[in-house]
Amino acid sequence: MLLGVNIDHVATLRQARYALLPDSPNAEPSPMQAALDAMSGGADSITIHVRGDRRHMQDRDAFEIRKGCPLPLNLEMGVTAEMTELALAIGPEFACLVPETREEVTTEGGLDVAGRLTEVADCVKALQARDIRVSLFIDPDLHQIEAAQATGAEMVELHTGCFANATGDGLEAELSRLIEAAKAGHAAGIQVNAGHGINYDNLSRLFVVPHLAELNIGHSIVSRAMRVGFTAAVKEMKDLMAAYPSE
Repeated sequence: MLLGVNIDHVATLRQARYALLPDSPNAEPSPMQAALDAMSGGADSITIHVRGDRRHMQDRDAFEIRKGCPLPLNLEMGVTAEMTELALAIGPEFACLVPETREEVTTEGGLDVAGRLTEVADCVKALQARDIRVSLFIDPDLHQIEAAQATGAEMVELHTGCFANATGDGLEAELSRLIEAAKAGHAAGIQVNAGHGINYDNLSRLFVVPHLAELNIGHSIVSRAMRVGFTAAVKEMKDLMAAYPSE
């Protein structure tokens, strides 16, 4: 199982002080350096989300990381003409289509692929025409798996936020949803990834979910890095992930 490290919240911290001083020589921390530190810790790819409101990652960050970090780049993006144009200019290895609203603090809930099928399919085709592999960030719902398959996307990323926040019987129910969705995606020939709310404590509970190829984890790693450093935080997560059962 691979680890994609989301470094958005490194940019969040920088923007808290330097949003109005983008060219300041004092602007820190550096998302570019975080990407390199993540690579040193064993990350398999780097994930960034350039949002429409540019609240954390900026366009220049995306181009700098694409040029300066040799790891594959996964660009999370809204399904808009603006973001499609930006993705084509950046040329990441992967693009993950996500829902996006200005009111949310971070991405909450999966993309309604079934309800936006034509729009999503057109975006998928535009990206694939430039050799960008596409993932769809969806809730673990069989209807959405079917819709994802219809778009021709190579991957889905199952939203694990409900799992991460569940307790007791609710936790078992969320795991069941993830298991069924992972099985359905795999049976449909789609690579199954997962992400959102995964941390050092709940990671092992996900190991009952089959066919997971990659986890995308950000906030927990950035938080842990405040204590042990970014490289060490990534390495700790990779070490924990090594216990995922091989197929």
